[in-house]
Amino acid sequence: APCRVVGPGLKTGMPILYDNPREVGADRIVNAVAAYQRFKCGLVIVDFGTATTFDVVTPTGEYLGGAICPGVGISSEALFLHAARLPRVEFARPKTVVGRNTITSIQSGLVFGYVGLVDGLVERMQAEVDFETTVVATGGLAPLISKESRAIEHVDEMLTLDGLRLLNALNS
Repeated sequence: APCRVVGPGLKTGMPILYDNPREVGADRIVNAVAAYQRFKCGLVIVDFGTATTFDVVTPTGEYLGGAICPGVGISSEALFLHAARLPRVEFARPKTVVGRNTITSIQSGLVFGYVGLVDGLVERMQAEVDFETTVVATGGLAPLISKESRAIEHVDEMLTLDGLRLLNALNS
């Protein structure tokens, strides 16, 4: 079978409403196609990768756009590299939001800070569009963040792989 590249020229079955469709990352299109195929409704997809991305899909299956933030790993690393006395810490939920030492304070900032970021951005996106959305998360930290999030309704750790499978079938 030929090697396929997700990009311009590949059939996705999904209209891209971005100003310049070629600018949308392949991972974002793949996730959008997979999520729409599974849920068949308006969506907000949150992907916890190197960057944390948010993608909105309309109820008719069009890719509308989204948001891109630094990922948790990038943020954690930036803190360690640029704040002289702060250590690298494991990304784990501390027992309390109010940290009582440096490690639990950083963990609180990372875990609950990202939960706040996710819930806040999803809420604003939902308020901006005139349709109901289902919120799906994927990527490494999706299970941990979703446990704390008010916004995330489903976690699908195989979303990207499922999207690649669907696009391969569509282009075979």
